[in-house]
Amino acid sequence: MDDETKKFFGELSHEMNSDEPEVELARSSSSAISRRATAKDIAAEAEGQLTIDVHQTPTHIIVESTIAGVKEDDLDIEITSESVTIRGSREHEEEVDDSDYIYQECFWGRFSRSIILPQEIDPDRTEATLKNGVLKIKLPKVNKERSKKVKVSFV
Repeated sequence: MDDETKKFFGELSHEMNSDEPEVELARSSSSAISRRATAKDIAAEAEGQLTIDVHQTPTHIIVESTIAGVKEDDLDIEITSESVTIRGSREHEEEVDDSDYIYQECFWGRFSRSIILPQEIDPDRTEATLKNGVLKIKLPKVNKERSKKVKVSFV
């Protein structure tokens, strides 16, 4: 890391660790009013992006994600024939003062992830399991090569 990059991250770290730094959230050219908030305000409203693995078998697309610490009621999975969206929230059970952290790498709060699928799936036959903090969603592929014979009735 070069000196300029180290300086940038050092200043950023100092700003994030100060008591109440003010950070400008938005400025509209049509309005003279801009909202200012602390870093804690921004973090409280932030939404994390869930990490995922996606692979396929000849018959299914499989989505896996680690979601340890998420309660069943705090997890929402929406599936269409073309996409999967996973939303949830992971809450820290005890309040820890920012100054008491030595490392803080875990994400706490709201998260989501949307995935556009590479192939059409049948959402009605989807299976989802949660085991040892790993969410696994099995999405059955639609077999477009399968043909169906239709008998025509003449009236």
